[in-house]
Amino acid sequence: MYDSRGARLSAWAVALAAALLLAGCSSGGGKGSAGPGAVVTRRPGAADPFWVNPDSNAARQVRSYRKAGRDSDAEQIGKIAAQPTGEWIGPENPEQEARGFTEAARKSGRTALLVLYDIPHRDCGQYSQGGAADGDAYRAWIDGVARGIQDRAATVILEPDAVLHLVDGCTPARFAEERYDLLRGAIARLKSLKHTEVYLDAGNAGWGHPDQIYRPLQQAGVAQADGFAVNVSNFYSTPDSVAYGKQLSAKVGGKHFVIDTSRNGNGPYTGGDPAERWCNPPGRSLGETPTTRTADALVDAYLWVKRPGESDGTCKGGPQAGDWWPAYALDLARATDS
Repeated sequence: MYDSRGARLSAWAVALAAALLLAGCSSGGGKGSAGPGAVVTRRPGAADPFWVNPDSNAARQVRSYRKAGRDSDAEQIGKIAAQPTGEWIGPENPEQEARGFTEAARKSGRTALLVLYDIPHRDCGQYSQGGAADGDAYRAWIDGVARGIQDRAATVILEPDAVLHLVDGCTPARFAEERYDLLRGAIARLKSLKHTEVYLDAGNAGWGHPDQIYRPLQQAGVAQADGFAVNVSNFYSTPDSVAYGKQLSAKVGGKHFVIDTSRNGNGPYTGGDPAERWCNPPGRSLGETPTTRTADALVDAYLWVKRPGESDGTCKGGPQAGDWWPAYALDLARATDS
């Protein structure tokens, strides 16, 4: 296993979606602290078009620290709360969640960043195991997401690790044919929407070589997607991720790509057990803030796909994958200044 991400949404996500629809409460991306009302300074949408969730775990933590008089810690977590991060759609209410996030984004004149992570046999039974019960359940789930998005603007990161785990053998070969069919179907359904961009996950700079994954990506339908995503939930530097993505792009028809820069400020961790260097590694920092103004024409955006401060799994003292971990979030934020 190379990386893990928690896709489990807590119950508040559904309530948030409804509240946002009623109140129109939203804020844009940009640097600055999220104060008591989680108000965030907006940068121009041309550079930073993605929506900031005003009730994210980080924004809630800022409010909690302010209330407790921990202003310095609130300022640190504000570095996370101020940025747009991926909204991982849960398994139970995909239509309602997708609608809530995209409606809130539209009301702020921004684009929702959604992460879809529910493929059957997900994560090979490891920290983020789970996923849809079968192919039909997955197709119904994708259809629910699509009904929720409708014609509103969304950028979708599709199925982290789904292709990679077929290539590295983590996912048994007997599931390959169905998985490729499901991914192609998901891309087709999402691309039938008017304003949805889709990027299929394609691993990271520390895994294998583009020669090993480009044909599987083609089989999964990357030609019909807007491009692919690299470094999701991982820590490889932006220059290394650009180099990997450009090599891969050359093999899949010049497709563009996006990079998860959420926690790659200090690059990958090189200590401890090599098999779990990806899991809650110490000494990491926040990376480049989300923007569509990147250093290379093939890179459509730097994104925070993994939400900084949420655990990779129950390693190194962490909570379950996807659970908010304030101490780790503080470490990430503080290290960004050093």
